[in-house]
Amino acid sequence: MEERYDPIAIELAWQKSWNDSKKFSVSEQSEKEKYYLLEMFPYPSGRIHMGHVRNYSIGDVVARFKRLQGFNVLHPMGWDAFGMPAENAAIQHGIHPAKWTVENIANMRLQLKRMGLSYDWDREFATCDVDYYKWEQQIFLKMFEKGLAYKKSSTVNWCPECQTVLANEQVEDDGCWRCSTPVVDKELDQWFFKITEYAEELLDYTDKLPGWPESVLTMQRNWIGRSIGCEIEFPLENTLEKIKVFTTRQDTLYGATFMSLAPEHPKALELTTDDRRADVEAFIAKVRSQDKKKRTSEDYEKEGVFTGAYCINPVTRCKMPIFLANFVLMDYGTGAVMAVPTHDQRDFEFAKKYDLDMVVVIQPKDQVLDPESMTEAWTGCGLMINSDRFDGQENEAAKEGIADYLAIEGIGDKTVNYRIRDWGVSRQRYWGNPIPVMYCDQCGVVPVPEKDLPVVLPTDVVFTGEGGSPLEKHKDFYSVTCPQCGQAARRETDTFDTFVQSSWYFARYACPDFASGPIDRAAAEYWLPVDQYIGGVEHAVMHLLYARFFTKVMRDLGYMNVDEPFTNLLTQGMVCKETQSCAEHGWLYPEEVVDGKCVKCDQPATIGRTEKMSKSKMNVVDPDHLIAKYGADTARLFSLFAAPPEKDLEWNEQSVEGCYRFLNRVWRAVYDNHALISSHPEVETEGEARNLRRMTHRTIKKVTEDIDGRFHFNTAISAVMELVNAIYVFEGKNKYPGALCEALETVVKLLAPFVPHITEELWLSMGNTSDLETVGWPAHDEKALVEDENLIVIQVNGKVRAKITVSATADKATVEAAALADETIVRQVEGKTVRKVIVVPGKLVNVVVG
Repeated sequence: MEERYDPIAIELAWQKSWNDSKKFSVSEQSEKEKYYLLEMFPYPSGRIHMGHVRNYSIGDVVARFKRLQGFNVLHPMGWDAFGMPAENAAIQHGIHPAKWTVENIANMRLQLKRMGLSYDWDREFATCDVDYYKWEQQIFLKMFEKGLAYKKSSTVNWCPECQTVLANEQVEDDGCWRCSTPVVDKELDQWFFKITEYAEELLDYTDKLPGWPESVLTMQRNWIGRSIGCEIEFPLENTLEKIKVFTTRQDTLYGATFMSLAPEHPKALELTTDDRRADVEAFIAKVRSQDKKKRTSEDYEKEGVFTGAYCINPVTRCKMPIFLANFVLMDYGTGAVMAVPTHDQRDFEFAKKYDLDMVVVIQPKDQVLDPESMTEAWTGCGLMINSDRFDGQENEAAKEGIADYLAIEGIGDKTVNYRIRDWGVSRQRYWGNPIPVMYCDQCGVVPVPEKDLPVVLPTDVVFTGEGGSPLEKHKDFYSVTCPQCGQAARRETDTFDTFVQSSWYFARYACPDFASGPIDRAAAEYWLPVDQYIGGVEHAVMHLLYARFFTKVMRDLGYMNVDEPFTNLLTQGMVCKETQSCAEHGWLYPEEVVDGKCVKCDQPATIGRTEKMSKSKMNVVDPDHLIAKYGADTARLFSLFAAPPEKDLEWNEQSVEGCYRFLNRVWRAVYDNHALISSHPEVETEGEARNLRRMTHRTIKKVTEDIDGRFHFNTAISAVMELVNAIYVFEGKNKYPGALCEALETVVKLLAPFVPHITEELWLSMGNTSDLETVGWPAHDEKALVEDENLIVIQVNGKVRAKITVSATADKATVEAAALADETIVRQVEGKTVRKVIVVPGKLVNVVVG
């Protein structure tokens, strides 16, 4: 066997061995305890990037570590394959989305295998596989039967560039989450999933996920947004109709002087009088073009228009003019707000602008509020005034009584409101899962019979780039016969939001070949929930929330019996690199800069900010080049060592080379001591061997603790590096070969989850016949950790002045005497009275002088 470290040859050989033997394939037929490790599956864009390398290396460490600990580990991989990029590629390059996707999957699969990731490839699937999405169609039909899927006309977020609808969670910084094009409002008939039906459970269970980052749980709680208050009915003047308002401030009801409706409110135009119609329609058109987030921001100008209509305050019986206001949204409450200008700043500014009445109903204890002289709304606590029977009560304490009064009088009810809205899942795109319904003039909305599933996405479509879905023009697809009446019908041409596919894929991994339904309940009961999920925090209120919702729905539909999909969640940071550019060519790729100059024009390159690796900023590093130069183990080691997994990782070429040099040191340390290792000596426990063994077992303990649940991979690797240093400086290898061999074997075992190829090769070279997984993870020996000597810190009046070494068995009197005899301490206490000596065994001595 060669003594030179050749990572490429070694890695390819081991990868072939693992692949041929199906090393990482698992089943439920095991006596071992199960452990389900999953990273968020990738979109098959064509090539993996350093973010993939980091994400999947993190997961692979945990998977391999758990196998070494004796668990039956499920570690699958697949592809989130539907979506707009494939369709855009079809338009731009004339290649069918299916062909583009399949080719990209093949390429990325090879790249992932080249990283040596321990996936069970027998469970691989893509969400565009008919055998996957047909079961999603069945789930939809079950949801439709239960009223959890429905269609309605609604104002939706529309991306003009992608020509499709976006869920609220998919609008980021006013733009499309995929292309950043500004999002506009559009009225469309859409399919929705009733996630609001599960709002309370989704919120309550955030307190039952201790293995999730608190930041993610906080984002989900805020997105769900539970508010407890009252729903109050305001009668419309001269009619029997009423407008419902949700408020958490029923204590201010007596101060409501006008009504504000969202411009999108269904009654906005219905209420408008003829003389106000032109102004109202112009205002609605203006607001439709405004960003919703900006409309509700504090510094955005408050604008409105009078409808000409009035409602009646149900407790004061006063007339209240009804306005449309740009800061009121249909997305929260009822889309109608009772305006109390003296106690809400937005209402205050609006009332001042339009000269509307103001009535104080909460008086602070230390001042008297006068509407005429107020410069801002009073939003604090106080005593209620101008509030009939509730005058003189503390406003917060009065809320409960007011709510009871409203219920008794039939004016309103206590209620809970949620910020979250039902999930719009219709997308006007081709490359997605067809929604299995049809429309019949006689029967209305007709679900496709279960026996007729799947509704297969046709491949013979034409892409023109003109917007809209090609399915709308595909007569063979949309022209169908109604299964109920036999008349002509039209098939739905919208497809599901791709987040639907990623909301249950983790469950299908438990039974990818199950042919009788979406989930094999027995397999699901064995594997689910996922024990450890790994992915980006950017999915906190999209994928992660949707997956939780889908899990609860599938539980209630009888497919599985778990309440939550993921027991533990790790959100990893991004991979970042400095940007480079030149005045003439703009952004430059790393290979386009040599000796600080642009290779295109020989002009100096400017180093910019360190930012997330991005093709648009050209600050990407191709993992293939990295692996070809250093090997997959080095790429893995760098991505794990350079930063804790939850922090951003900054690319550093010198650090990559440092990791490569370290692996060469490990290689040499083993091969330089082959003669000793091959003799398999007994482990010595005396003399210098004791110190090396202590270091060895201290490292085992630390690395185990750092990996297991804490994911402190960088400090775990650092501890192994220190052990390697100790091996190199160990001077007793000829006298104590057993201790040295134990240390070398420990280095190989501890590095196995991080750099699996080199460690398997070294383990084999040591003369071992069983592989590392069979041998298992090492356990530290508590006896070996016992110190012969203790380092004692000596303080004088609480300040550190010296350090001494004493026997670990020394009693307090001996430690105190040694401390007082230290030369530095003798000088510190000279001429002073030692009033007290405090000894903390094994740690410190504090000499108190006066």
